[in-house]
Amino acid sequence: MNKIETASAIMLFAALAGCASTGVVQTDGDKYMIAKKGPQVGFGPPIGIRAEVHQEANDFCAKQNKAVETINLELTDAGFGRAAAVNLEFRCKAKS
Repeated sequence: MNKIETASAIMLFAALAGCASTGVVQTDGDKYMIAKKGPQVGFGPPIGIRAEVHQEANDFCAKQNKAVETINLELTDAGFGRAAAVNLEFRCKAKS
């Protein structure tokens, strides 16, 4: 397989793989987390999936008439053989 065929196969696989997400998971008492990997190919920050994770957390807390309080946010840039990823730990707090 030449370089063009290899690159095409990698991009096709990444496009078909899509995003992998845990959804909202309760971790401890009033704490929750969402972990998500993106299909991003190449190098760079996980900007798109970061927004998606925050939106999912906001939607989850809004159903309880509460707001998101971020406890921890971990971002992993995409790189060679590594997908971009976001891990958000949060709680829902009363709106101020």
